Amino acid sequence: MSISVRPVTAADAVAWAALYRGYRTFYALAEDDVAVQTTWGWVSRGEHGLLGLVAVDEQDAPVGLANLRRFARPSTGRTGLYLDDLFTAPEARGTGVATALLHEAAAVAAREGANVVRWITAADNAPARRVYDAVATATPWVTYDMQPAEH
Repeated sequence: MSISVRPVTAADAVAWAALYRGYRTFYALAEDDVAVQTTWGWVSRGEHGLLGLVAVDEQDAPVGLANLRRFARPSTGRTGLYLDDLFTAPEARGTGVATALLHEAAAVAAREGANVVRWITAADNAPARRVYDAVATATPWVTYDMQPAEH
């Protein structure tokens, strides 16, 4: 399978949504068409600093997605790219889709002058971590989530 990576286009809406639903299912998130459509709107219009990428096969059919978000890095006075979502269609796993998406994320970071591409993953996601370990360095940082204050 020959894979290439490009930014999402309007024509990708249906295929992207199917991939994103697969991503949500993988992470045991409830079915939520509003969340899928809202995220598609943000990604396809570049809102909130988001950039949507798709990995496509020889027929230009999306087989993977990556949603990146630009962020300021006050500690370095630079910017970075945060990889919010990465997903490969089950039938395309093991064909280099995730690696191609990660390499394109690094290329986007270089073109934009960002000095890091950062992401998190589940500690028990061994297949993904094998891919990530081949292209990036795991950090010692621990992630926390805090709920907003009630008004």
